[in-house]
Amino acid sequence: MGYVDHHRGHTGSDVDERRASPRQLALIGVKLRRPGETWFTSRIADLTANGFRLQSFVTLSPGTTIWIMFSGFEGRRATIIWSEDHESGCLFERPLHGSILDYIVRMGE
Repeated sequence: MGYVDHHRGHTGSDVDERRASPRQLALIGVKLRRPGETWFTSRIADLTANGFRLQSFVTLSPGTTIWIMFSGFEGRRATIIWSEDHESGCLFERPLHGSILDYIVRMGE
């Protein structure tokens, strides 16, 4: 099933991302890496249990697998769904638990 991210107007596939969970607006510093590469610093601009909007100095292509690490947590795998300039919409391999989402947002404030 496809979806449209109405905020950005991008089309993706395989997920119904019509905000199944509420979007939390926050600027949160994270560590990011592509498979086989080293970690580097980046940030996310908003977060849901299912995914996030990444702001990064690297250009990422849709379909790319990445690892993202929030402070105090192990790395989590995600897939790039859309990318424009230095922003990308990403989908977690497994959704965040609600309490983990709340904790990350609070720590980013």
